[in-house]
Amino acid sequence: MIGPTPLLDFFKRGEVERDVRVLAAQGALAPRAYEQLAILVFLLDDADQEIRTLANETLDRIPVEALQTFLAQPDVPMNMLEFFGDRGVFPSEIVQIDPEAPLVDAEPSDEPDDAEEDRDSVFQRLAQMTFPQRLKAAVKGTKEMRAILIRDPNKLICATVLSSPKLTEQEVESFARMATIPEDVLRTIATNRTWTKNYTIVLGLTKNPKTPLAVSLNLMNRLNARDMNSLSVDRNVPEPLRIAARKRSVAGQSR
Repeated sequence: MIGPTPLLDFFKRGEVERDVRVLAAQGALAPRAYEQLAILVFLLDDADQEIRTLANETLDRIPVEALQTFLAQPDVPMNMLEFFGDRGVFPSEIVQIDPEAPLVDAEPSDEPDDAEEDRDSVFQRLAQMTFPQRLKAAVKGTKEMRAILIRDPNKLICATVLSSPKLTEQEVESFARMATIPEDVLRTIATNRTWTKNYTIVLGLTKNPKTPLAVSLNLMNRLNARDMNSLSVDRNVPEPLRIAARKRSVAGQSR
């Protein structure tokens, strides 16, 4: 399912430096399939001729069969279907593609998914990286790297972690409970329909004092009676949320 595209949003707002746009245009920054394609298409109109050329060359490198099967997904936007239709690429009748994986990766990672590293050593490695290298680590690095980078003060790094094809739902559950990550991260998680089908994520976001109040109040309605009662006496959440939960609990008990 195609959800929010926080990384693409940074490109659209013009908040991405040239070196990062070059990486994306080359296919070296490889987020999930839809976001990768959308960024490449967007870069075709970049003010920099080299970036436009690189993005076009990368799009041409993607196997037609992979594009056809991706485009066959029911939630692909019409403007993307029209764009590739104009290039002679149309949806396939058979969908056999992992929408979580990039369609092209110019620089595959050699980091194993299950790598276990000492956190201090990971901190040291990340501290020695350039900004583009940290971006690539956010997409292609280890679980330990993502756990550190999701709290990075640079919002683009955080958005890139959420766009990583390697990111698991269990990691998102952990992020939802963290009170040390930016509000924007929690808001992005809350707007992803796939992630919020997971009750543990909904509960984590609702109880997280860093979650924007409007988001918490909305998610609160999905809690079961036990968790609603617990929320109503939780001193770690904002008072308006606690009061609202108490009202819902009382109303539920009077039925």
